[in-house]
Amino acid sequence: MSLASHLPALQVVLPLVAAPLAVLVRHTGAAFLLVTLASWAAFAIAVLLWQQIGSHGTISYALGSWAPPLGIEYRVDRLSAFVLVLVAGIAAVVLPYSRRSIEAEIPREQHYLFYAMFALCLTGLLGIAITGDAFNIFVFLEIASLSTYVLIALGRDRRALMASYQYLIMGTIGATFIVIGVGLLYLKTGTLNLVDMSVRLQEMSNHRPVLAALGFLTVGISLKLALFPLHQWLPNAYAYAPSVVSAFLAATATKVSVYVLLRFYFSVFGESLVFHRLPLPEIMLALSLAAMFAASAIAIFQDDLKRLFAYSSVAQIGYITLGLSFDSVSGLTATVVHLFNHGITKAALFLLIGCAVTVVGGSSLSRLAGLGKVMPLTAFGIVLGGLSLIGVPGTAGFVSKWYLVLAALEKGHWWLALAIVASSLLAVAYVWRFVEIAYFRAPPAGLPVRREAPLSLLVPAWLLIAATIYFGLDTSVTVGSAAGAAAELLGMAK
Repeated sequence: MSLASHLPALQVVLPLVAAPLAVLVRHTGAAFLLVTLASWAAFAIAVLLWQQIGSHGTISYALGSWAPPLGIEYRVDRLSAFVLVLVAGIAAVVLPYSRRSIEAEIPREQHYLFYAMFALCLTGLLGIAITGDAFNIFVFLEIASLSTYVLIALGRDRRALMASYQYLIMGTIGATFIVIGVGLLYLKTGTLNLVDMSVRLQEMSNHRPVLAALGFLTVGISLKLALFPLHQWLPNAYAYAPSVVSAFLAATATKVSVYVLLRFYFSVFGESLVFHRLPLPEIMLALSLAAMFAASAIAIFQDDLKRLFAYSSVAQIGYITLGLSFDSVSGLTATVVHLFNHGITKAALFLLIGCAVTVVGGSSLSRLAGLGKVMPLTAFGIVLGGLSLIGVPGTAGFVSKWYLVLAALEKGHWWLALAIVASSLLAVAYVWRFVEIAYFRAPPAGLPVRREAPLSLLVPAWLLIAATIYFGLDTSVTVGSAAGAAAELLGMAK
């Protein structure tokens, strides 16, 4: 067999092998090189798999000599390929940034540990998106979560440890709910293969254990994706983690959790059970609107820029789940495309905040006063990222909100279209807070002499800002892939 036939396995194996090697070498430079090369290779593999899906359809890869459903299967379809490209792509961009960034935010003796945990986190996130086995989703979810707890706690700020502990508690509760849900499905179907499970569930969708499994999985995954009001772990985790960790998690972790929710809802339980027999769409709609308005309103009153954009992430997750609640191709297209667009936008924003933190020593708004004059590239990049969060035409965020509005109008919900526009005005308010501080306030006295951030930090951040603008102008790749994934999900629905 050719190497190309083993790409699904290599997608997970390469970063998995890099993690223990980074610990064994215990050298910052070597660990950085190993993990960076693994992430670049993973990105190249993700792109190749995405291209293969477009040409030949879904890929099924059996691990070992046991064919599915008896053996473990890696399964790549349009949705999983799209998520793989996002996760691996973000990792490939933020790792070169990390070399300079962690010098200011993580003690040097822990640098090799950072790279090992980053590789493990990447392994878990890629594994979730590629596996076709329900229990393996849980295993990879825990690999990603456990390494994330360490990455957050590596921050110099003592509050990072408390944020990590809070995330650990809530993440463990979510994981418990998920494994209970998977266990109930296994008891009813006798299989862990997602495709086989979906076939067997057709005849027992009204059974109480199946409904209980759906409830446990919904709550558990909602905790992981920080759906309002189960978002309490997220603001502190993003605010106190090292900037490169905040960027990577904001772009990938919650997005992969959304993927898991989509996978179980459409590929396992089926559209009929989730959206027609139960009030889940109405519940999801209400929680999404609450996130969009409440989290955006809270963001306006934050005094720390990282914390402000952390609450913004909670609001943006509301937009993602809002599209899901429509149960239509347009709504699902909006969900999947916003999953991608918000990922690159928020990664860019946190990387740019990291540029400011490296120079200024903090992300409080008072320390960022006058940033537009002394760090013009950093400040302007944050403004462009903010415009994408608002949904200004010409940015990736506009594309997502446009499809959300279209989905609302298709359903005849004019009031929902107006709510989407109104919530975007709240985003204008919190983005304006930064604009006012950066461009209309004088720098505070007593702070170190400011300068523009090093190119090693600016280039990766601006690469993502450029992607935010590019995908706002050319939607053929993002919307095309998202629409294909949405149609495939609805086609698979029972």
